Amino acid sequence: MPDHRILYVDANAGRDGNGSRETPFKKIGDAARRALPGDEILVKPGIYREYVNPANAGTPEERITYRSEVPLGAVITGAEKAEGWTNVSGSVWMLRVDNGVFGSYNPYTTYVCGDWYFAPTVRHTGSVYLNDRMMYETVSLDECKSDEADPFSYVPEESKYKWYTEQDNGTTVLYANFRGLDPNQENVEISVRRECFMPSSYGIGYITVSGFKISKAATTWAPPAAFQDGMIGPNWSRGWIIEDCEISNSRCCGISLGKYRDPENDMYFYTHHLKSPTQMERDAVCRGQYHGWTKENVGSHIIRRCDIHHCEQTGIVGRMGGVFSTIEDCHIHDICNSQQLGGAETAGIKLHAAIDVTIRRNHIHNCIMGIWLDWEAQGARVTGNLLHDNERPDGIPMAKGAMFNTDVFVEVGHGPTLIDNNILLSKVAVTIPSQGIACVHNLILGGFSLINSGVDSIVNGQREPRYTPYHIRHRTEVAGFMTILHGDDRIFNNIFVQQYAANPEKTPMDADYTTVGTEPFDIFPSYDEWISHFMIGQEPDMGALGTYHFGHLPVWVDGNAYLNGATISKHESNAFTYDGERISVELLQTDEGWKLRSNLWPLLENMRTRIISSDILGKAFEPDQRFENPDGTAILFDTDYFGNHRGLSAVPGPFADAESAAGCLF
Repeated sequence: MPDHRILYVDANAGRDGNGSRETPFKKIGDAARRALPGDEILVKPGIYREYVNPANAGTPEERITYRSEVPLGAVITGAEKAEGWTNVSGSVWMLRVDNGVFGSYNPYTTYVCGDWYFAPTVRHTGSVYLNDRMMYETVSLDECKSDEADPFSYVPEESKYKWYTEQDNGTTVLYANFRGLDPNQENVEISVRRECFMPSSYGIGYITVSGFKISKAATTWAPPAAFQDGMIGPNWSRGWIIEDCEISNSRCCGISLGKYRDPENDMYFYTHHLKSPTQMERDAVCRGQYHGWTKENVGSHIIRRCDIHHCEQTGIVGRMGGVFSTIEDCHIHDICNSQQLGGAETAGIKLHAAIDVTIRRNHIHNCIMGIWLDWEAQGARVTGNLLHDNERPDGIPMAKGAMFNTDVFVEVGHGPTLIDNNILLSKVAVTIPSQGIACVHNLILGGFSLINSGVDSIVNGQREPRYTPYHIRHRTEVAGFMTILHGDDRIFNNIFVQQYAANPEKTPMDADYTTVGTEPFDIFPSYDEWISHFMIGQEPDMGALGTYHFGHLPVWVDGNAYLNGATISKHESNAFTYDGERISVELLQTDEGWKLRSNLWPLLENMRTRIISSDILGKAFEPDQRFENPDGTAILFDTDYFGNHRGLSAVPGPFADAESAAGCLF
């Protein structure tokens, strides 16, 4: 076997070298072109203004590792210092940039647009940054000069820092309102590169990226049937690890676990308008089989212990390329808070085809949505996460093209999708225009929304069902397509608290339904009611059975606790209620960490229910697949949010007992 090397990189070295300790490279990209399986690229603290394009893949046994010598000491950025501003008038300054610096991609002539983009096409992919915070783009110089806040911004005061751009004779002209600051005395940067760390070729797998700050790239809109851009990502390969990184200030997406570029189906709807975007999604799934979308080639990535924030489309995006992956122990926050971009691809985590994806132990807050699993969340598990404040602040309206708010959104999937042991504190907790969902041992302060809704359209006076795929168990190969029948859900051992005021004018079919509890599931049959129609053992009447083949699927509701008047389903078998003082749940940020404070905890010992398992949950109907681990083994829900053992019986909610609930930090 060859000797494994350490290649050294130091941006502050006296001159460029050969990668040795004594004469390091000045650029990470120089090491990336030479690194072979088993090599480590050790990067000294400094700012690396470059696009890193790894040339070679590692192997499962001999990964290629890129490591910041000092955690978060090495910064890879898509931005350049913007110096030499001249004052125009008042707080508005101007800078001219020769377009030659941008090469073939000028972010100040490229707009954010594409499939599933609903906001006006007026924002560019470039950005201006003041002291490590993205400024707000305006559509006119007069708007830039104004000191008024953007009415749609989650943080109105930040939106007063604005910029505007136009082209003039081969130069990009930037105007910016710095509100009394002198840009030549502050840290002002502009994004010039599209990505920071992503191979341009497919199949560059088994790479570890550890301990870097990655920021300020001019990423493009990343819809699911197109190439999906991000500041960092594996680009259609297998086995990456992105760990202990800070990912921030992407114009669109932070990390991409997304789709390859297919020239025949890349922004097809946006370009040609001829087929519906939903049809192009189905095409993308099927074409993916031809382009190597298998468990052996793509996915199985790990994103862990990363701080991902202030990106304006998603923190993590992925279509097909993120299958069999794990996202764990990350802090994801402040995503899509400007509302300058808008469309159906915005969330802290937005994944299509999250097949056997595990999302666990993450803290996700102050995002337009927390987690959005769109299409084919087959075998996905969302477990042990803390989600809160994933909603517009009070008084802030929804911008044109913006999406609604929720902690967890599972869209048009057939299951099995498991949501367990989570703390869901936003006003809308779980949005499921889907089927085959199991919610087990969660603490839920928000409503279930888009129940029996949000799937089909009425076009030309007729229903147009949205058929979506399901897959061979624990594989990517397509097993079939089916519309969403709704139901097939399991709601076991949760705590429901009606903490926020409910709007009586809303129904469970609305996206912003905030009435808490399980009553929305009353429209579905019980299992006994459903199965009785199929007359097992008798000669089937195909025509008559069509009513039930295309009817709602059954639901199971058991062992839940309902507080402050949370609604109770007629299917509930073992409800726990409390008629005493009002229950409150409050999340506090202390010097030690985040902590839940509630008068609920002493009540838990009087609520005892059974331990749930894969055998109790059964199989999701359409894929005929158990709620189980990705390796096919059974799940026993005998540990809580913190990993504490539950014993012979359980209490509802994510904690094993009152002591676990009251004494722990998050």
